[in-house]
Formats: sequence, C-alpha cells, structure tokens
Amino acid sequence: MNPALISSGNTAFVLISAALVMIMTPGLGLFYGGLVGKKNALTILMESLFSLGWTTIIWVLIGFTLAFGPDVGGLIGGLKYALLMHMNEYTTLTAYKIPLLAYVMFQLMFAIITPALITGAFANKMKFKAYIVFLTLWLFLVYFPIAHWVWGGGFLQSWGVEDFAGGIVVHEAAGFSALATALYLGARKVKDRPHNLMLVALGTALLWFGWFGFNAGSALRAGGDASIAFANTQIAAAFAAITWVLLDTAMGKKISTVGFCTGAIAGLATVTPTAGFIPPQAAMVVGIVAALVAYAAVSYKNKKGWDDVLDVWGVHGMGGLTGVILLGIFGSSAVLGSNGLVYGNIAFFGKEVAAATIGAVYPFILTYIILWILDKTMQLRVPEEEQIKGLDIEELGEIAYSE
Repeated sequence: MNPALISSGNTAFVLISAALVMIMTPGLGLFYGGLVGKKNALTILMESLFSLGWTTIIWVLIGFTLAFGPDVGGLIGGLKYALLMHMNEYTTLTAYKIPLLAYVMFQLMFAIITPALITGAFANKMKFKAYIVFLTLWLFLVYFPIAHWVWGGGFLQSWGVEDFAGGIVVHEAAGFSALATALYLGARKVKDRPHNLMLVALGTALLWFGWFGFNAGSALRAGGDASIAFANTQIAAAFAAITWVLLDTAMGKKISTVGFCTGAIAGLATVTPTAGFIPPQAAMVVGIVAALVAYAAVSYKNKKGWDDVLDVWGVHGMGGLTGVILLGIFGSSAVLGSNGLVYGNIAFFGKEVAAATIGAVYPFILTYIILWILDKTMQLRVPEEEQIKGLDIEELGEIAYSE
C-alpha cells in the first residue's frame, strides 16, 4: 500500500484514543477495588489486569478476525486475519485513512474492558481459576459475535442499527451478563463495605478521562464527529452525576462520593451509543435520564435482593440499553445520516429498540449457560470460609495492605 494514503493526524488520534481506553481497565480495577473490602481489593483489581493480558492474546490470535473478519452469514467473522495475517503497517482502513493495525489495537481495548466490567457483579463470589475460564468462553460466545453483529458487518449493522461506541457491544453485553451472574451465583455469605473511597474517586477519574478516547476515538478520525462525541461525553457525565446527587438529597440521604461517581459512570455508559450521533442539547437530557434510570434500577435490584455487588446491571446494563433507545429518539440527521424518532423516523427507532432487546437477552442467556457449564465441571463459587478470610490471601496469596 502507498504510505501516502495514511492520514498521520487520524492515525495519531486513534492511537492516543486507544491508549486512553487502555488506562480505563486499571482505572476500573481501582474503582472496583475501593468499593470492596480491603481483604478482597487485590483480587478484583487483578481480574481487570488479567483481562488486559489474556484478552490481548486471544484477540491477536483469533478474536479480531472473529469480530471484524469477512462476514460469514451475518453472524461471525471469517478467519482471514487470524494471527493478524494479511496486514502490515501500510494495510489501511480506507474510509478513515488509518492503518488497520491501529484499528485492531483500538478495538482490542474495548474487548479487554468489557468482560472486566462484569467482575463487579460477582466480586468475592467466583474462584479466580473459574473466572479465567469464564472470561475465555464469554469472549468467544458473547463478545466476538455481538461485536461482529453491530460493528463488523453482521446482521444488525446491515439492518441499519447504530451504536457509536458500545452501548450494545460493551455496556449491555457486560451489564446483562452481570445480572445473569448475580442471579446464578446468588448472594454472598459474607458482605463487606467499601474500604477506600479515595481509590473509588481515582478510579472514576481514570475512567472519565479514558472515556474521551472511548467515545471521541470511535469517530476514528480527528474531526467534527469526534468533537461532538467529546463534548457529549463530558456533558452527559456531568448532568448525570449532579442528578444522582440531587436524587440522593431528595431521598433524604447525604451527598456522597460514591453517589457522585456512580452517577457520572451511569451518564458515561448511557451516552456511549449516542455520543457522535446527537446534538449537545440532547446529551443534557441523556445525562439526566441516565441517572434516573440507573438510580431506579439499583433501587429495584436492592428491593429484589439481587446480589449484583457493584451494580453493574443497573449502571452499565440499563445505561447501555437506555442509551441505544435514546439514540433512536434523538439521533440527528446532521451527524447520523438518519433521523431519530424526534425527527419522525419511526423505523430507525424500532430498529434501535429491537437491537437493544437483542443486546440484553442474548448475553444474559449465554452467560447463564456458561455459568451452568462451569458449575458442573469445576469449582465455581468461593467457599464461605474463604470469603471470611478474604480472597486476596486465599486466591492470590497476597495482601493489599500490610498491617
């Protein structure tokens, strides 16, 4: 290929965005680590870090080609790019004038963090070795197919479904898988409280920072759509965080760090599928609705007694689903190319609702099946005595804090 066909500006933008998304994974580990007890903090951090390594190996061997290889029946990608064959530094993603390898690395960071999100639902409940097998099966049976359906030329993309940066692929897939794990594994025998809110705040800051790469980077070029996505990301996060604080106040609770951080992440998750496709005025509404929906979902979960430990379903699952539907409502022809419901396009709205439904049901069912298989073939749950002693010392043989 001719090197002149590559845009240095777009390439630099995508590579920097990939690095920003990468830092979200350890940021997530710190966020989750602060929310669990100090005897379990390293384990949940390590679950995120392990995905950083293991998912990379799977991705370069076969994952990328299953997600983004030549379409096979609208369901999965072919094996053209297995072991990253048939590409070099000059193989170009023509529409954006960036090297295909830059796109491979950018999408890798999404594949890394998505299963790591699920770990918040089974914190202190799943054996680490079982988690490794779960992570592997989940990538092959859930993530790679959904990524192909939505972004890799699969049947949802061919149908006209839009998902700018992962409302279906990342947040619904993780969130509804989290709900399946919470229901299958049941409640913890030993429940602990957040042990370090400074880590929670730091993790939130890293996630928020990285989310600009997550959303703006999904434009795959340094231009107007990236600018819209960047602005909408900040706007929705801020509106959601403050709305959550106001909801807590209205419920007679004190303003809390955890509440502010949870609200911000709900806003970020909800705006993700819409980020480059809606005007900033709509992003304000998205942020408010994100907090209302997530707050209601978490309250409902608590009422039902579902032990989704760190509210992955309420924040990410319902956030992603809500964002996909809101895209069907507010999507603007100025940036999307097809109008949302507010502009009178009922067909596009219907496609987004259908896609949101598929994005919830499929990962829930497949995750439940994966858990059932693991439960029948290996030790899945952490015994009560290990929960009492703490997973860090029992699973890793390490402690986060010296006495």
